[in-house]
Amino acid sequence: MNNACHTQKDDDGRPAAVTETLDPMRTPGGNVAMRWLPRGQSSVWLIGAFIIAMMVAAPIIAVAYLAFFPTENIWPHLASTMLPRYVKNTAVLMLGVGIGVTLLGVSAAWVVTMCKLPGKRFFEWAMLLPMAVPAYIVAYVYTDLLEYAGPVQRLLRGIFGWSSAADYWFPDIRTKGGAIMVLSLTLYPYVYMLARAAFLAQSICVIEAARVLGRSAWSSFVTVALPLARPAIVVGVVIALMETLNDFGTIDFFAVHTLTAGVFNVWLGMGNAGGAAQIALTMLAVVIALLLIERYSRRRQRFHDTTNRYQELPGYDLGPMAKVGALAICILPIVLGFVIPSLVLIYYSVGYFDQSWTADFFEFAGNSLLVSGLATALAVGCALFMAYALRLFPQPFLKFFVRLSSVGYAVPGAVLAIGVLIPFARFDNALDAVMRDTFGISTGLLLSGTVFALVFAYAVRFMAVSYGSIEAALGKVRPSMDDAARTLGESPWGTLKRIHFPMIRGGILAASVLVFVDGMKELPATLILRPFNFDTLATHVYQFAKDEMIEQAALGALTIVLVGVVPVIMLSRAISRSRPGHSNES
Repeated sequence: MNNACHTQKDDDGRPAAVTETLDPMRTPGGNVAMRWLPRGQSSVWLIGAFIIAMMVAAPIIAVAYLAFFPTENIWPHLASTMLPRYVKNTAVLMLGVGIGVTLLGVSAAWVVTMCKLPGKRFFEWAMLLPMAVPAYIVAYVYTDLLEYAGPVQRLLRGIFGWSSAADYWFPDIRTKGGAIMVLSLTLYPYVYMLARAAFLAQSICVIEAARVLGRSAWSSFVTVALPLARPAIVVGVVIALMETLNDFGTIDFFAVHTLTAGVFNVWLGMGNAGGAAQIALTMLAVVIALLLIERYSRRRQRFHDTTNRYQELPGYDLGPMAKVGALAICILPIVLGFVIPSLVLIYYSVGYFDQSWTADFFEFAGNSLLVSGLATALAVGCALFMAYALRLFPQPFLKFFVRLSSVGYAVPGAVLAIGVLIPFARFDNALDAVMRDTFGISTGLLLSGTVFALVFAYAVRFMAVSYGSIEAALGKVRPSMDDAARTLGESPWGTLKRIHFPMIRGGILAASVLVFVDGMKELPATLILRPFNFDTLATHVYQFAKDEMIEQAALGALTIVLVGVVPVIMLSRAISRSRPGHSNES
């Protein structure tokens, strides 16, 4: 579609103005775009995306407002009593987890990617399996195994003849160290998959150059491969730290008083929404600091390959001792983070099957499927709408609001729950007062305390997951497709339905699976927002485990783990195919 110029003349016949009718679907740079605010159906995309972005960002805005303008300001009391302990414990926990996931994730990624190892194909995807197990489930399992009355200490007492705890020393799992271990075992896959993807994307030439210059395998890793993969590693560590900040089940079970625990204590224990919002705002400040640190760490740095030569990675030959160490690096995280918890859950599920396979279990599973399914549909639908609207109108202000709507994943679930509950409750109270005064009837709770509030919170929290996947898939569709459809008179909606949707359905499916699985595991937001007498598998497992009844919760926990295995396999396949020049037949 060509641009056309029309010349207008004044009364004397001289050219008065030149107006240009631009192709509304193309910018000078060749991107699909609308150069002005359109009319009719097209404007729905722009206005709709703006409304969705504002609704998704509303909970975060609500938390900030309530923190700065609380009904009862207890901030001085919090700052002088509980807050320092919350901040200190949170900092220690995040420091320990950061070190743990970096060591486990980077070392495993390098060994699996660059070394010749028996069972390498198995380890490529198996290293991601601990991601399928929620941290709080691993915490329950290891507490049951390692506590004084557990099988490990009973076996030791039987072997050595000890009669009481005074006869020997055994580490206490319910400490900050135990929490760091559990969280590291379940969160290192974030670092592993991003570091491995970065190693796979590196050109073989840089590795060969280092070897030609006399570098050993270890020296090549430290001086060449590791610096090139640094941005991906930092992103993985930041994600793991944000998940650490979001965790509630583990730290509550281990009695580690972090900022997340502080939100629950002030909100539910003291009944002060303003104080909970102030702690929540502190958590948001930590999240923002993490994101800024990640950006600052790679300022003015560019990580590019200087060649397009990609071929099969040769793999380093390892000596006998090095091979044993490499196998240990791969096997131990899988065994400790997935195999042992899964075997324990299977054992208890079989042994207590009659007590677990009840109508209540089906009700909890149905509730989890309902909430996760509705949240998936809402999150994926809104993400698709916003991604396509941004494709049509890549305006700076729209980009800003779309990016703002995608920060929910970085916001801890407890913080998000407060941001959803407060405005919903105020809307319900205001509407009920109006209806009582006007018609003498009570509307009750229409939004807060309902399944809708829980679904909305899930959708906001996992919007970034669905948006990222869909945006990446949509970005692979050439703009010429839009031009061709526009030339044939197709509307934006028709173009999305008939052209784009069939081409990006893989990305939509991936987004749906990831959101659904994350919804099945979500605990902090569910505990705060769930309606009365409404339990999901996550809250069911949490309540039984908290009461030292992990056996009765094993079937529900195993169900969550099995659901989580699906995206692990999908992620592994996607990472393996990410190297340039990869052949599907390989």
